[in-house]
Amino acid sequence: MGPSFFIFNIIISIALTLVDGDAGLIQKTCKTTKYYDLCVSSLKSDPTSANSDTKGLAMIMVGVGMANATATSTLLSSQLLTTKNDTIMRKVLKECSDKYAHAADALQASVQDLDSELYDYVYMHIMAAADYPNACHNAFRRYPRLVYPQQIARREDGLKHICDVVLGIVDHLAS
Repeated sequence: MGPSFFIFNIIISIALTLVDGDAGLIQKTCKTTKYYDLCVSSLKSDPTSANSDTKGLAMIMVGVGMANATATSTLLSSQLLTTKNDTIMRKVLKECSDKYAHAADALQASVQDLDSELYDYVYMHIMAAADYPNACHNAFRRYPRLVYPQQIARREDGLKHICDVVLGIVDHLAS
């Protein structure tokens, strides 16, 4: 066992320490949120979280929210193609697609404010993003014959939970 083995062991030890330290930051940060498991799983699934500080972790969660909102908007738009004869359903689906697109825009707007540490504005944008799905749900309620799709209800809850995680991290950053 020569010097190269010794150096290899040192490098592995340092790497393991860094990974444990980053996992520790993720866990510490996620403990400040309402949905710990969602926070941890989302952050650990992103390889950039290993080198991120708390603000970077917030940015990653904003990205998760943007992906959710954009995917939901796209899904709703695609459903427009299958409802050609139902003008009310088309109107509601279009409204919902637009609302989720606005949610993604609000999340995107929070990124610059997060980078500038303007946490009041970040909070405002994230709260708006979390509220846009309510407008979609309300659009379905306006027409009693329409049933709010379970798939959209799950996505609504998912986006709200993601936004709650971001808000918890922002609260931690602002304190």
